[in-house]
Amino acid sequence: MHVGGVRTALFAWAYAKKHGGDFILRMEDTDKTREVEGSFEHIVESLSWLGVTWQEGPDVGGKHGPYKQSERLEIYKEWAQKLIDKGLAYADPYTPEEVQEFRNTAQAEKKPFLFREHRPQELDTPDDWYGKLPIRFRITNVKRTQWNDEVRGELSAGEGALDDFIIVKADGYPTYNFAHVVDDHLMDISHVMRGEEFISSTPKFIALHEALEIPLPKFATMPPILGKEGSKKLSKRDGAKDILEYREEGILSDAMINFLTSLGWNDGTEEEVYTPSQFIDKFSLERVQRGGAQFDDTRLDWLNWQHFEKLIETDLSAAFDIANITPVNHPDSEASAKLAASKSRSIKEFRQQMEIFTACSVFQLSEDNLKQVEKGLGATTAKEYLESALVTLGNAEFTASAVEEVLRADMANLNAQPRQYLNLIRWALSNKKVSPNLFEVLAVLGKEESLSRLRASAESV
Repeated sequence: MHVGGVRTALFAWAYAKKHGGDFILRMEDTDKTREVEGSFEHIVESLSWLGVTWQEGPDVGGKHGPYKQSERLEIYKEWAQKLIDKGLAYADPYTPEEVQEFRNTAQAEKKPFLFREHRPQELDTPDDWYGKLPIRFRITNVKRTQWNDEVRGELSAGEGALDDFIIVKADGYPTYNFAHVVDDHLMDISHVMRGEEFISSTPKFIALHEALEIPLPKFATMPPILGKEGSKKLSKRDGAKDILEYREEGILSDAMINFLTSLGWNDGTEEEVYTPSQFIDKFSLERVQRGGAQFDDTRLDWLNWQHFEKLIETDLSAAFDIANITPVNHPDSEASAKLAASKSRSIKEFRQQMEIFTACSVFQLSEDNLKQVEKGLGATTAKEYLESALVTLGNAEFTASAVEEVLRADMANLNAQPRQYLNLIRWALSNKKVSPNLFEVLAVLGKEESLSRLRASAESV
């Protein structure tokens, strides 16, 4: 599922939920040449990951079923016959090769190809046309078409937008242009949200509604999602991925919803981070923009971290599961998580910082680490510094402020450079060059664990 299709689904879902309506999942699977095995299951999994639910669909049923168009062929046959009986549809007598020749001639003459200019004189449609002959809709009123779009406002298209088009293919399957018009009517669809590529086809949809004497739903055209350069629509070539690939990369569903819905919509405030329920409460078609919005991976990663930080506060065990972190080996998991988060800007960095608290007690100061910290230690060896720190900390209360006070006193007594001294303690304690506030780390780890690590490092040098 492309992110553009997902974003459209999110807007429709939010609109339905906000207004007490139903969001319907309908599988438009009438193009058998493009059908991909497992696509239905993939769509269900994608939407379910995002928490999108539907009140009617192939898997849940409903009063408007069936919800797979391939199971509604008799319905489309019946409605196509209605048009035939009214003289508004006919069997196409031409072969694909003949139609292509018409196109080639129009191109050579540098004019648009219109099938209605080649419409047969006798519109003969045999009773047994179904599954044998393609059926075309007959345009009887060539006119300028005007309609209102809930996002774009008043739109119009000239006479060239109307032409005879196929509504049922020779294999008996309807085209999208016909099937969705019938289904939208029979399923009581009030609002249809689509990408801007459907604007050029809207005059045909309207002509079908008029011919079938059925009311129009409200159309809402979604803005395009653009690539990083902002000059063209996002495509696979620009790095677009299937929505579930982002899940595999550690993107949270709430962050994905936050990100996608902010592409082309805002609530009129400066608030950038919101939950799905907050989005639903605030959503309105009036706030959907007309112009395209750029897909920015950097912003997606930033939003993902914002939502993960909130998860640390609200559901720590879920945050640990997502980050693939095992329970910490000391009692205060919440304190360690908040400390790790304070030095992180991504789930990956959070996982790395949490290693300080989840690692085993036995540390050995590696030779490379030792070389780095010994550069600024002067005549006193790393071992001597660590042994002094062990004595100092052994007699201290293990609060962050008390630990800081005694270590700074130890530095003064040793005439040590604070940066080198504290870096040595950090390396020996966590085997990392960068960590959250060292004094708070010591306090959270506790005296026993901290001294055990420092002792092991001192013995290794």
